[in-house]
Amino acid sequence: MATRTTSPARSARPARPSVSSAARSGGRSSRAPSPSRPPWPVRAVRGLWLGIAHVIGGTLRRMGSGARGLDPALRKDGVALLLLALAIIVAAREWFGLSGAAGTVVHAVTAGSVGVLAVLLPVPLVVLAVRLMRHPERGQDNGRVTIGVAIAVVAVTGIIHVAKGVPSATREFAAVQDAGGVVGWLVGTPLTVLLSEWVAIPVLVLLAFFSLLIITATPVAAIPRKLRGLAGRKDDDAAPTSPPQEEVDAARPPRPRRRRAPRAEAEVVPGEYVADEAYARAAETAAATDETTVMPEPGRKRARKKTAPEPEPVAPEEELSAPPTEPLPARAEQLELSPDIVYQLPADDVLTKGAPHKVRSAANDRVVEALSNVLEQFEINAKVTGFSRGPTVTRYEVELGAGTKVERVTALSKNIAYAVASADVRILSPIPGKSAIGIEIPNADRETVSLGDVLRSSVARRTEHPLVMGVGKDVEGGYVVANLAKMPHLLVAGATGAGKSSFVNSMITSIMMRATPEEVRMVLVDPKRVELTIYEGIPHLITPIITNPKKAAEALEWVVREMDARYDDLAAYGYKHIDDFNAGVRAGKVKPLPGSERTISTYPYLLVVVDELADLMMVAPRDVEASVQRITQLARAAGIHLVLATQRPSVDVVTGLIKANVPSRLAFATSSLADSRVVLDQPGAEKLIGQGDALFLPMGAPKPMRVQGAWVTESEVHAVVEHVKSQLQPSYREDVVPTAAKKQVDEDIGDDLDLLLQAAELVVSSQFGSTSMLQRKLRVGFAKAGRLMDLLESREIVGPSEGSKARDVLIQPDDLPATLAMLRGETPAPSGEDVPYDVAAEVDATTVLPTGDAEVVDDYYDDDAPSDEDAWNLTNR
Repeated sequence: MATRTTSPARSARPARPSVSSAARSGGRSSRAPSPSRPPWPVRAVRGLWLGIAHVIGGTLRRMGSGARGLDPALRKDGVALLLLALAIIVAAREWFGLSGAAGTVVHAVTAGSVGVLAVLLPVPLVVLAVRLMRHPERGQDNGRVTIGVAIAVVAVTGIIHVAKGVPSATREFAAVQDAGGVVGWLVGTPLTVLLSEWVAIPVLVLLAFFSLLIITATPVAAIPRKLRGLAGRKDDDAAPTSPPQEEVDAARPPRPRRRRAPRAEAEVVPGEYVADEAYARAAETAAATDETTVMPEPGRKRARKKTAPEPEPVAPEEELSAPPTEPLPARAEQLELSPDIVYQLPADDVLTKGAPHKVRSAANDRVVEALSNVLEQFEINAKVTGFSRGPTVTRYEVELGAGTKVERVTALSKNIAYAVASADVRILSPIPGKSAIGIEIPNADRETVSLGDVLRSSVARRTEHPLVMGVGKDVEGGYVVANLAKMPHLLVAGATGAGKSSFVNSMITSIMMRATPEEVRMVLVDPKRVELTIYEGIPHLITPIITNPKKAAEALEWVVREMDARYDDLAAYGYKHIDDFNAGVRAGKVKPLPGSERTISTYPYLLVVVDELADLMMVAPRDVEASVQRITQLARAAGIHLVLATQRPSVDVVTGLIKANVPSRLAFATSSLADSRVVLDQPGAEKLIGQGDALFLPMGAPKPMRVQGAWVTESEVHAVVEHVKSQLQPSYREDVVPTAAKKQVDEDIGDDLDLLLQAAELVVSSQFGSTSMLQRKLRVGFAKAGRLMDLLESREIVGPSEGSKARDVLIQPDDLPATLAMLRGETPAPSGEDVPYDVAAEVDATTVLPTGDAEVVDDYYDDDAPSDEDAWNLTNR
């Protein structure tokens, strides 16, 4: 059969020359046919020529393919350097009079093209080169600026040519070079001939004005608004005094990207409350615009439900310089910014765009073929009906035939992993919402999800809630965002390098991009001391970044007190949720109680982020667990939300009480099945492939969804942080983490201060200076007890050694507080005042013994052992 298939093609080949020769002869049959074979010299020359052409053509083709394989950023840099070189060459001739043949050629080309405008030609070339090198990712903007500059050159050369009297290029080319050049001649001459000079000049001026609009990306309708903005800025600079509050409110520009929906989630319709909503989902997804479920057969596609197209990006408003601000005073009851401060959110272009989403690749087709072969080899009545490609993994859909059990496919997990050469195969049976089994296999060419793309997606723009954060993309390529207010608390866990810290950065950056310090305040706990230091000084912080685990426990206790204070207000004014309370404050319904001088203002959301829970549980497990338990149980209605992150999700860190009150989970790749069960209460996280691959289980979801976490670069985070820090200075609450008084402890005491204070307490209270007593009461060895006694002697608390006798105590019990303060390095308290200090071991009544009864207190040791400091005296030193 193969022979029959190829024989017609072979038999058809001899007919081609006859057809082509007949066509070249033009149908003239009287012409004699050409000789069938030319002489050998002709054949030799032709063969040599074809060989040279083949070598040159192959070399050029390989160079072209190699250039296509270069990084797009390198190609753009090459174009930028080429423009810079052209600018240098033109400037050398037109500015500095480069002589010689090269200068003549350069002048002939530049002046012949744009005329006298050749003198200014290096300037736009340098501008375009610098823009390409600084912003290579802004392809559309660079193209727009290039088009605008080209139109401006055409308009200006045309105006110059018409103003010079429209010289003719055929009779006086030198005059054309002194006018608008060939470009000006091609534009100005037809307009002058058809419309006259009086009409040509206005037309070209309008063309130049249009080029300015293209370069600045300013529509005609936006010109008055920008002019008013510039005029308002000049007035602000000229007027040193601040205008009245009414004028400030009227002239305040709208906040960018804060487009209000008909009913925003944070707003409350009159007569309704936030609690009226029956059910609220924490996570929302949106499919990619061009996403389709690709079928393995060629030409067959099952279109998924299209989402609404994303709104066109609004032209960014002009940058407004914020007025000088001062650190806000600490408010004892409320956390709100002053209403006379203008705060502008970061622009969308601060976060760069990512690569376009791939729907299909050759690797996907190979996997479909491998899956089909496995099903055929094991004689399973099922087939691969399609797949949905995500940034990290691709979900292949397998539909079963009649009478086929699902277990027959799920039992082939190891065989499927062997066939596709991947150990990270996850089977989902069934796919939520579909009658199909999902087989998730990692992509050989994985993609990076940009946080900017997630925040610019339609699903993120549908809501204006300040606690909405970008999560990433799901396995179908759709964007995933989550509302922290609806979670209401989140547990993030994963092994080292799995992407946990990247997610924390994306979450905090999302909050800074969407929320003002008036709406959201944060408490950041970073026991590692290096993960969150980049956010130090942002105005959203309510306290400096906490790095000490003990202070972190105190901060959690302050959060509990803040929660109780908010609930007191909710109960006093009859509200159930902080959003309802804030709506009442804005509407003027919440008034101070009679006789109170308090100023009622809205409460911001309070986000508490703990980057490493394990370190806190090691230092103060009871206090931390108690505070976390109370916060997670009660803080949702108070607008306080907790995010706990850890890289050691064991049962001693993530206890049962913590898990019971944190309903939302985000599990990155874990090191074992047990860790996955601790985080998700089910397996799956141990099969993730790391680098942002995660299972997201928001509150109310029946099964976790697989997502690829959004990535934000450090330079983008720096840009956002610098923007928000330039807007406002942070206002810290001093009562969150009380500052302890600094103690000047002597160097010879070192880390033995606590033991020394206990020793002084025992010796002075009992008026008995015995080393063996210190050994027994403090549970220390002889060397440590002797060192403590030497320190007490150096501070003149006890006297020198007198052999086997107890030392004399030089301090009376009434002077004990001052003595303890002196040892701590503090200012001694006046006589009669107690200095609070907890002594670990209390003094027994039997300790107070008369001098000389040393044998009674030494019965703890053998009778043969030397008592007190006699061991030192026996050395005769």
